[in-house]
Amino acid sequence: MSSAPTPALPLAALPLSRHATDRDHAARSRPTLFDELWQEPTTRVLALWKGRALVTAQSVGAATPAADGWSSPDAGPAELDLLPVERVTSALVRVYLGRTTVASETEPAGSAVVLHVLTDAAAQELEPDEARWANLRTVATALSDRDAGLFTEALAMANWHASHTHCPRCGSPTVVEQAGWVRRCLEDGSEIFPRTDPAVIVTVLDDDDRLLLGSNAMWENSRYSLLAGFVEPGESFESAVEREMFEEAGIRVVDARYKGSQPWPFPASVMIGMTARLAHDQAASELDPDGEEILDVRWFSRDELWAAREQIILPGRSSIARALIEDWYGGPLDEPPAP
Repeated sequence: MSSAPTPALPLAALPLSRHATDRDHAARSRPTLFDELWQEPTTRVLALWKGRALVTAQSVGAATPAADGWSSPDAGPAELDLLPVERVTSALVRVYLGRTTVASETEPAGSAVVLHVLTDAAAQELEPDEARWANLRTVATALSDRDAGLFTEALAMANWHASHTHCPRCGSPTVVEQAGWVRRCLEDGSEIFPRTDPAVIVTVLDDDDRLLLGSNAMWENSRYSLLAGFVEPGESFESAVEREMFEEAGIRVVDARYKGSQPWPFPASVMIGMTARLAHDQAASELDPDGEEILDVRWFSRDELWAAREQIILPGRSSIARALIEDWYGGPLDEPPAP
């Protein structure tokens, strides 16, 4: 008997999936595009340095990590400092990000936005105050839809360019074309396009509706999150869920279903949110973390998760893991569960 479809996660719960930009892909092929954009008085530059974007001086509070390393819910709004073209004179890489679809206080709708990836010297000259250079993980939930989408797109493209300066086929240098959306090999002329690596992240529940959380070997021992893993070649999302849960926790799961997705440019992923249930013929106590990637796995009821709030660290507010856990929990994790 088939069960009802699981409702999708609301877009507001997925900070990095928000956007208010037309990527305007048709314009990328014009060889004179940047010259054209530089003649438009409303064109703006998104400056990126070491994976961090320039934000306004009023946004520094929201760009400062809280004690858990993530954004503080009480820090107030944040805004990218999108600059007139004359303010940023050089860049390692330029990428046309598209045109905004909403107006702001300083830019009308339809304004073109161009990413400039800066050297250390250029960033220091532009803005020496490092507090003005924001990390996406920290500031994402405080940004508007427009700025969250632009920052996410910019970081993903900057990371791709940094990893493809040479051809993966022959090792020859590559050059940037198509307004930053293609790199071409100088040896054989082959084109290399941006790539994204899909990974599944899974809400696993047992027959008592308890949630499975694990602690990764790369984290501090008290940090717990949903289990996740990359989709392998020739594999569906559902098959990846079954394989990853068995590899990481030693459990068999069934009824894998899609919930939502969010880009995660750290450095080049898209997280596919899924739900699954423990197989009925397997005991919930038969947990077997792999001991290499996952050191501990535990079942939590909603009351147990609330009771453990002072002992464990949960995913930050910018992650789809947080949204998936709160979807199961029934509300914000900083409030007790509904009776």
